[in-house]
Amino acid sequence: MFRSDTDLLGSLTAELSQQLKDYEDQALLEMIRPNLATQFVQDAPELAKFREAIAQSDSMDDKEFLRIFREFIPTTNYDAYRPFIAKFFATPCKEADVKNMFAPGLPYFFAMSSMTSGKSVKTFPRYRPPLHLLQNPLYLALPPSEGTTLSPASMRYSQILKIDCEDGQFKQVTVCSLSIGFLRMAMNWDPEHDNERLDLWLPGQTDPYAISLVKSYRAFFVLNALFALADRRVTIIRFFFANVFVIFLQYIEDEWSLLIDCIEKGIIPDVENLDHLRAPLEVIFFLFVTLYSAHKVSQKLFKPNPLRAAELREIGPPGIQGWAVRVWPHLEKFIGITGGPAATAVSKAGQIWKLATHKLTHVLGPSIPTHATGYGSSEGSMALPYHKGDPNTDYKVMFVDVFTEFLDVRSNEPSERVLSIYELVSGGHYEPVLTTRNGLWRYRIGDVVGVKGFAPDDGLPVINYLHRRERVAALSGGLVMAFGTTCTESQLTNAIISAANRWIGQIIDFTIIGDDRDTPITYGYLVEIGGEIGKDARMATQQTFEDLMAANDEFRTAFWQGRARKPTIRLLEKGTFAEYRQQKCNKTNVSISQVKVPVVLSDPTFKEWLLQQVVIEL
Repeated sequence: MFRSDTDLLGSLTAELSQQLKDYEDQALLEMIRPNLATQFVQDAPELAKFREAIAQSDSMDDKEFLRIFREFIPTTNYDAYRPFIAKFFATPCKEADVKNMFAPGLPYFFAMSSMTSGKSVKTFPRYRPPLHLLQNPLYLALPPSEGTTLSPASMRYSQILKIDCEDGQFKQVTVCSLSIGFLRMAMNWDPEHDNERLDLWLPGQTDPYAISLVKSYRAFFVLNALFALADRRVTIIRFFFANVFVIFLQYIEDEWSLLIDCIEKGIIPDVENLDHLRAPLEVIFFLFVTLYSAHKVSQKLFKPNPLRAAELREIGPPGIQGWAVRVWPHLEKFIGITGGPAATAVSKAGQIWKLATHKLTHVLGPSIPTHATGYGSSEGSMALPYHKGDPNTDYKVMFVDVFTEFLDVRSNEPSERVLSIYELVSGGHYEPVLTTRNGLWRYRIGDVVGVKGFAPDDGLPVINYLHRRERVAALSGGLVMAFGTTCTESQLTNAIISAANRWIGQIIDFTIIGDDRDTPITYGYLVEIGGEIGKDARMATQQTFEDLMAANDEFRTAFWQGRARKPTIRLLEKGTFAEYRQQKCNKTNVSISQVKVPVVLSDPTFKEWLLQQVVIEL
């Protein structure tokens, strides 16, 4: 049970409002002062008026500096940064060309945005934060635990950028997911020496380091499942996205007999593409890390364990309530994004989660609490779970990695005014705008959050992720059909989820394409379900249509004018979206956590492939 959120304030007192103003000023100065002399600030056309105002004033005066920022910095999008980021990807890349580009020095890695569309992935430079922040929960890739943590991590990266330094040396900068970048940064794990760490096993983790380099999607899950099932000491399960844990459970179900046999015999299964990684998995090297040194202790890794195998056989594969507690009797909690802000990348994640939540809570049992890791994106981390409310969906805004301002999405003002946190209203809907340590200036991320209230101790807003902002989503995700209407991600998702619950069955995942087999073009749902199809499944198309008609005035008007028609629903072969994720992983060489199934698919290659997986049309 979650504690009551009635302690939240509906509005700010004068004292708290002033406290927030002071907090804002201090945090903003700390983030933008160091970046004032960067190449982006000096050369970006979007900041021309800001530079002119700075040149004509005393920029050393804090109050004047902040006034100029708030008056002359416009909101920005990725297009402003694209030509500057492109310089890092040039060959050759000279240090003088990219040093101090967005923040002082060179970035430690580039974070890739979640891959939800067919468009080019966005990359954001991430610089090493100040030392005093490295232990902040927003940066901790491996949170401390007194027990053993099941937290599979892939060290795969998309590419390595080579920067030729002025001293004749070169620096390698990894392009990877945010979580892997943080982990590499925390452990000082440069990719150049990955193969020298194959025999390591971090204490307190179920998976040896070598598994993190496995390229095969199936092999990665099977091997992580093997080591996790063999270790009954697990106290924490941590997946960045909770739906990935559901996929993990499916692999355990599918490979149950193989996994138990391997535990009984003490062998590594013959999985695909293991190659040189098999040998390190045969012998364990525990890594003991202290503040000043690290050393290894060698012992046999995977010994035969017939007692554990017998215990697991008696329990059986995931299915019974509380299965996880029986397999791991010391389990204390599950950490992972389980609600609407499934990383700002796909607004449907919250709805898909509602379908998967029954399986997850059933498997964990009623005694295991769950909470999210935080609210953020590749651009920056904005908030931490608010544990006095629902830690799965309530987030308290923090100015640690980013400074967050807001746009009122309900405002009728012709030009959108950027709001400070003390100007927010409980119940209001806002789009976050980020200014970051890593050199983004009033960057629009395209999310919509709702303000639930204000924390009584410091007045900071507690927010819930709602959905992608309609206009931004339409431009980036292709939601505008030929007839000119724009259904939001939430409307499209709610319609199919509701219809599936009543008529089709449990959705595993779905995406939408433009169905142009007839005119006018319409929303074409491609859906994968688990279990048997409902006997009246064909009714789902009509209900989906009715829900969209009720939810969206533009769609309803277009239909009655003959410019729109009913959506279509086609069901896909079981395992289609697992294969989709694997193909995306293989194609882009990134970890599974970076691959989301988009609400609207624009990639023509994957559209053609998905259509080949259709088994029935409703």
